Amino acid sequence: MSSFSMSPSDGWFRLGRLEVTSTIAVVLLGAIGIVVSAFVPGLTALATFIPSAVLDGQVWRLVTWPWLDQVSLWSLVTLVMLWFFGGDLEREIGRRPMAWLYVGCWAILTVLSLGIGLLLGGGFMLGLGSIQLLLILLWIADNPRRPFFFGIPAWVIGLVIVAMQLLTMIAVRSIGSLVSLLVSFVLVAILARSLGLLGDYDWIPGKRRARQTLAAAPKKSRQAARQERRRTSDAQRIDELLDKINANGIHSLSAAERRELQTLRERRKG
Repeated sequence: MSSFSMSPSDGWFRLGRLEVTSTIAVVLLGAIGIVVSAFVPGLTALATFIPSAVLDGQVWRLVTWPWLDQVSLWSLVTLVMLWFFGGDLEREIGRRPMAWLYVGCWAILTVLSLGIGLLLGGGFMLGLGSIQLLLILLWIADNPRRPFFFGIPAWVIGLVIVAMQLLTMIAVRSIGSLVSLLVSFVLVAILARSLGLLGDYDWIPGKRRARQTLAAAPKKSRQAARQERRRTSDAQRIDELLDKINANGIHSLSAAERRELQTLRERRKG
């Protein structure tokens, strides 16, 4: 995880020393919602997205479901993962496209959950977990070979995440949630490509016209810049591992860290 880029990106404004980007704003709102839910019993029940309740006139649920959540370790992990992966994507495309990506994720999930929930049942949502899952899968699709936990390639972790989600939904016979997940990821992938992500997937529709008319030379420049960022990230991670060896000896590295060091060295040579 430490090989990920954590350099700051331009924010919309500052709160003291904190640069408030699109991702930081979403995480802060989610954190505030968790705190408010802890002090106001029953608030999450009123905020949960329930398709039948929306049809009964409780339209506020269309907006409130991402921002309130129950107090739990998982809700905290959700915010951390959202900050981590959402921030990394935002550094690639910028704050404004990232803001549209968040809005698009919310809109796609809301519309699909409403329609599919009424037809097939289910569709309940609360908290940022669904948006966080979509962003993690987007990050993996955009960086399939980057090292993840214990140096495992990101695409392997992505397969495990998708398989666990599908098996869980099949086990509880939640067909509506299954269909909603698959369709939402397809639509979010199209949106993400139109905003500058998933550039290696030419078969995904949604590419911006301006990007289609670019000459080959600028395209190579973007690829070179991306490769340079990756080389910089690899070099930083190699330095961290070598510093650990210098301080505590080679035996201070775990087996996973040794494999990661070897992989990074071979990739830099290549």
